[in-house]
Amino acid sequence: MVTSEPAATADAEPRFPWPPGSATGVGSFPGTDPAEALRTVLGEVPDLAFLPELPARGPGAELIGRGATFLVDLPVQLAPSGWRFADRPGRDLRRSQDLLERDLDALSDAAEGYEGVLKIQSAGPWTLAAGIELPHGEKSLSDHGAVADLAGSLAEGLAAHVAQIRGRVPGARVLLQLDEPSLPAVLAARVRTASGLRTLRGVEESVATQTLARVIDAAGVPVVVHSCARDVPLELLRAAGAAGVSVDLSLWDLTSARDLDALGEYLDAGGALFAGVLPAVDGGLPDAGRVAEPVRRLWQHLGLPAEHLRQQVVLTPACGLAGAGEDYARDVLALLRDGARKLSEDPEG
Repeated sequence: MVTSEPAATADAEPRFPWPPGSATGVGSFPGTDPAEALRTVLGEVPDLAFLPELPARGPGAELIGRGATFLVDLPVQLAPSGWRFADRPGRDLRRSQDLLERDLDALSDAAEGYEGVLKIQSAGPWTLAAGIELPHGEKSLSDHGAVADLAGSLAEGLAAHVAQIRGRVPGARVLLQLDEPSLPAVLAARVRTASGLRTLRGVEESVATQTLARVIDAAGVPVVVHSCARDVPLELLRAAGAAGVSVDLSLWDLTSARDLDALGEYLDAGGALFAGVLPAVDGGLPDAGRVAEPVRRLWQHLGLPAEHLRQQVVLTPACGLAGAGEDYARDVLALLRDGARKLSEDPEG
């Protein structure tokens, strides 16, 4: 059993920028038309919309390529093994920048007059370090100096991106999501070298925390860190300054004292939970009344005040929806929205 301070009082400034009973997407989305994707997002999750990422368009629109687009003075190019730092900007980076510009133009048109919370996404520094190679072919993660340069560059680029989003959609309250699927592997020394014959040394938690904090502090807006991986380091992310974490709740064992203690301590400290509760690939979906059942069970196990659930939790798919069909993706967002509203109306079910 844990106790918790109220998420907010009637006279206090809300701790979280989204309204109670919110739902949103993780980021990636099916299709290749940004205008169509935005119409779907704004129509289905209008209280906490997000800028959809469309990796089906190819290199530069996927996680690492899009994240690398935000780096300042660190150009990248495509190599046979993936993204690699380059001496100067080339056509691969220009294509990535062009895809981002198309997305922002579509956002300006679709979100004109929007005044809700708008979530934008980027790969975080550790996932980029594990995914972008140095010029000689080894992972950037292998070089502490390269990681520091990457983090500084990303911090500067994301601060500029946030300012750009504010200029495009002046009424929106911006929320930044850092995607860190590689972070657990980085900490546990599970990232393989370029040869694949060994793994790189694990990063100390203090270094990982400081590096993330550098990017989070520079953003100037609330930051949520997303990871679909197992063993998400909740305390590390809270210490780095993240306002919330986004996880696939099905990967957490709600019968395990270890998992419950980690989630309980994090939530008791006031962190927000973007809870992935619906499959990210085409499959059967429950009715709206059962969407939030995993979250209700978690809350009951932890003994947290039911009234905090509606504000502290946001419902999401288990991961990005890029691998789903467009109709399924639309249905998932609609179901999450309805489930979140029911959760807000009756958090105890």
